[in-house]
Amino acid sequence: MSEKTPIIMWLRRDLRMSDHPALRAAVETGRPVIPVWILDEVVETHGACPKWRLGLALAHFANVLKDANSRLILRRGKAVDVLRDLVRDTGAGAVYWTRLYDPESVARDTAVKSALKDDNIEARSFAGHVMFEPWTVETKTGGFYKVYTPFWKSVRGDTVGDPVSAPGKIPAPESWPKSDDLDDWQMGAAMQRGGDIVKPFASVGEAAAQGRLGAFISDGIDGYQAARDRPAANGTSKLSENLTYGEISPRTCWHAGMRALHSGKSGAETFLKELVWREFAYHLVYHTPRITTGNWREEWDAFPWNEDERRAEVKAWKQGRTGIEFVDAAQREMYVTGHMHNRARMIVASYLTKHLMCHWRIGQKWFEDCLIDWDPASNAMGWQWSAGSGPDATPYFRVFNPVTQLDKFDRDRAYVDRWIAEGRKNPHDDALAYFDAIPKTWGMTPHDAYPDPVVEVAEGRKRALSAYENRSF
Repeated sequence: MSEKTPIIMWLRRDLRMSDHPALRAAVETGRPVIPVWILDEVVETHGACPKWRLGLALAHFANVLKDANSRLILRRGKAVDVLRDLVRDTGAGAVYWTRLYDPESVARDTAVKSALKDDNIEARSFAGHVMFEPWTVETKTGGFYKVYTPFWKSVRGDTVGDPVSAPGKIPAPESWPKSDDLDDWQMGAAMQRGGDIVKPFASVGEAAAQGRLGAFISDGIDGYQAARDRPAANGTSKLSENLTYGEISPRTCWHAGMRALHSGKSGAETFLKELVWREFAYHLVYHTPRITTGNWREEWDAFPWNEDERRAEVKAWKQGRTGIEFVDAAQREMYVTGHMHNRARMIVASYLTKHLMCHWRIGQKWFEDCLIDWDPASNAMGWQWSAGSGPDATPYFRVFNPVTQLDKFDRDRAYVDRWIAEGRKNPHDDALAYFDAIPKTWGMTPHDAYPDPVVEVAEGRKRALSAYENRSF
């Protein structure tokens, strides 16, 4: 290939400049690099909030590329067809990308690599979305890990490579291919009026992610182990949002956490364990892709979960009207901010799958639609962990009590008061914002009476345990 033969840099969940091995490798060839992002068959299936947030990430990264003497080319269609068209239009001799591990992405990328090789086009994939690629971590017998703690012990002492520096200017082609207009895609259309409510809570782009990490390491990590369980506290890093879109790399977060650990900050190891929990999710998704759509423990296939999303209690759960304050506050936090506190996620998931006896897939799909930090691996594993049907799951007989959990982690009800307006003389602005974000067809107002529980805590627990005891696991 000549020095002027372009490389197509196919971007996906790696919208950053620093610690981007694929981009760095492309730039180091000295050949022109054409950054491309495709609204393809995988992305088209994304839910409302993730797709909207992705649109913000793309708009931001397009401006970053301009500052680097480059631009972002946008195309829509099946990935393999779009890439072949771009190769033909630009005379590119190679396509580079960062590997992903969920089954839909693996299937797409495998087809793309095969097609490009058939066309005698160089197809190179690189690491970058995780620290430990799934096939590199094995048990002593050569299999994959099914339990988190041994996985953590296996990787915690491994060397994680230093993040690679950002390239300077990106070599540009002599002429640029045509690009779609991002506004024409209407990435936020499904959010309707909710996008304006959620937007102030989004932290978009690499600079924002680096700032978020820096602030957390400086001011938050020392008390992280305790603060992360209190939903009213600003006790978590919130980096899951930026890791989702690749606005920061896990290696960058890991090395910051290790520096904090070596300097004696008490919450650092817990933070590192959370990063490895994300790695474990991708480890499982790669080795057992069924986890994203079906029970990981196949013996749960016969369990009599309700799968009818039209039932009144499911509607109440989605709308934050179950009459259980912890559950309702969490659902409303998610609708206003796109985030949900991790402790709250466990309570929300336990209540749906155990007290309401509903299939975890109902909750998984709801989070797919509503979370700003939706991640295919973490979401699947988290829901199956809560339901009891997944690997290393919470025991089926453990049913979180959302009332005692609230007493323990939100004793003064600061979290509840921030997100629930009904029955309060002076509701918090964020509680009122919920009614501006939700569909008008829900017919809810802050002046409504707060509902009685759709299922009492004790009754729901008793019903769940009875169902579990009558099944064999």
